[in-house]
Order: sequence, then structure tokens, then C-alpha cells
Amino acid sequence: MTRIDRMNRWIVAAAGLLLTAPVWAQFGGEEPKVEVAVAEQREMAPTMQVSGTVLSRSDASLSAEVEGRLVEVADVGTRVAEGDVVARIEDTTLRLRISELEAEIARGESRLEFLDAELKRFERLAETNLAAASQIDQTRSERDMAQSDLAVTRSRRAQLKDQIDRTRVRAPFPGVVVERVARAGERVGVGARILRLVNPDSLEAVARAPLRYYRFVQPGDELTVDTEDQVFEAPLRTVVSVGNEDLHVFELRLDIKKPLPVGQTVRVTVPTADLRKVLAVPRDALVLRGSGTAVFVIGEDGTARRATVSTGIGQGEWIEVAGPIQAGDRVVIRGNERLRDGQAVEIING
Repeated sequence: MTRIDRMNRWIVAAAGLLLTAPVWAQFGGEEPKVEVAVAEQREMAPTMQVSGTVLSRSDASLSAEVEGRLVEVADVGTRVAEGDVVARIEDTTLRLRISELEAEIARGESRLEFLDAELKRFERLAETNLAAASQIDQTRSERDMAQSDLAVTRSRRAQLKDQIDRTRVRAPFPGVVVERVARAGERVGVGARILRLVNPDSLEAVARAPLRYYRFVQPGDELTVDTEDQVFEAPLRTVVSVGNEDLHVFELRLDIKKPLPVGQTVRVTVPTADLRKVLAVPRDALVLRGSGTAVFVIGEDGTARRATVSTGIGQGEWIEVAGPIQAGDRVVIRGNERLRDGQAVEIING
């Protein structure tokens, strides 16, 4: 064998080793580590997304209940507790009127005390025929009138005290001042708006969906809410039919526990058909390639089997699949991007 022949054989052998190196690395090297989940039979339904808005369940415009000049109004952004004073109206005139009524009450009590004593005196004299019955009747009448006048004056005083209490505009619930309509120094009348109070911790999402899907939802259902930044489940508190000849929709109100800003736009997922049982896998199990959609099923021998599937309805992190796969099969959800059919794997999550 010439030197050239030996060199050619060496080149061919080296090329063969290079060609087989990837195969050895793929099957003869360390087994890839993967995470798996179990395919399940689940109740799912086709869905659609509708627009919604996050609102506060406690949102009120607070108004003046008495006429007067504002002397204090809480700043925008002030957080208050239930019962805290958020605005105050001048009460000088009301307090002066109370002082006047208290003087009238003291005078009325003195007169009533005098008439009571007079009536008792006349009644004692009548026992010895020294007082006429007409004197007794007149004194009793004056005593009763004094009692009535005193009751009226006391009632007027109570009304003024109530008005003084109403000069303090108090928060009906805990919240934040988000708008100030009137400012200190302005004069307001009864019913004039002063500020707006919103509780950012009592939230709901309000959305409207086509009326034809009304029968597929009911209070207590958990619906998916998408804020673009996060996706979560929220309980449906109530369903309100508001359809008319112009607007064929119904309203959904969901309790929101997430700290979202009031006015946030969200997308609410609403079922459009009855629930049905389907075979579902986590969305992370799907491998999208040019040859189609597939999942890798781990067999009893620890090798990955590629199963081509078609997808159907989805719900949250789960999606319906159809193909050579059944409930209970272990499917790869992490590490499936570079798997090959028949490759041995190491499962790291049990």
C-alpha cells in the first residue's frame, strides 16, 4: 500500500468519526434532564374574551348637608379611615343659635317648675275650699303648655346639634380622596359636591358579554382575567341581564383581590358553550415545529416518544389535545425543545 493510499484511508476514517460524533453525543452522552406533567381528563368549554374595567365597589361623591362656608377640605391623595372628617363647614351661626335655645330652655324649665309648684298649692287650698276650681284648671293648662313649649325648644336644640354634626363631612368608608370639587373658603349649599372618595381595596371587574352566552355562566364561577401584565382567576359575584332592543348584552361583576388601579382595562374569558370532558395537557408540553404540533410522552423505559397531536379549546394553562396520547401519560413540559424521538431522559420532578 502506497503512502497516498494510507493517507486516503486515514482521511475517510476521520471523516467517519466526525459524522458519527453528533449521534454519539445525542444518544451516548449524558441523558437530558426534563420535567413532566400528567395528561388529564378535564371539563372545559370554548371561550371568548370580552373587555372589562376595574372599578371600586365603594366610590362616592360626598356633598354638603348644610349651607355654609368651607373651612377645611382634605387634599387629593389623602387616605382616610371610616368616620374620619374629610371636610368641615363653618358652624359659628349654628352654635350661637344653640346658645340662644339653651337660654330659652333654662327659662322654660324655671317657668315649668313655678307652675308645678303653683298647681300643687292650689290643689292643697282646694281641700279647704280656699281655691276655686277655675284657678286650678287655668294653672294646670299653663303648666301643660309650658311643658309643650319646652319640648319644642329642646327638639329645636337637638336639630341644631345634628346640623352642627353635619358640618363635619365624614368618610362613609375607608378610602382615598381622588377628587376635590370645592376648596376651603368657598360657600356651599345643601347638596353641593365637595369631594370624591374611592376605596382602592374593594375592587370589582365589570364586563359585558353577548346575551346569547348568558346561560353558560353563573355566580360562583371562576373566570380568567387578563391584565396584560398578569393572568389570574376571579370569582363571578353576580350576573345582570341588561339587554334591550339596541344592546343585546349582559353584565358580569367579578370580585378582584389583586392590587389593581381603578380604571384598569382587563380582558375576561367567558365560556361560549357547555362544559365537556376533554383530554388536556399543559400548554408548555406542546412543541411547535415545521412538521406540526407534537408532545413528547415518556414511556415506562424512560425514553421520549414523539406524538403528533391536534389542539382544541384551551383554559388557562391547559389545552385540549387529540392524538396517540391518553389520560395518565407523562408528557414533557420542560426540556422538550431539543428532544428526539426515542431518546432516553432523566426526569427531575418525580
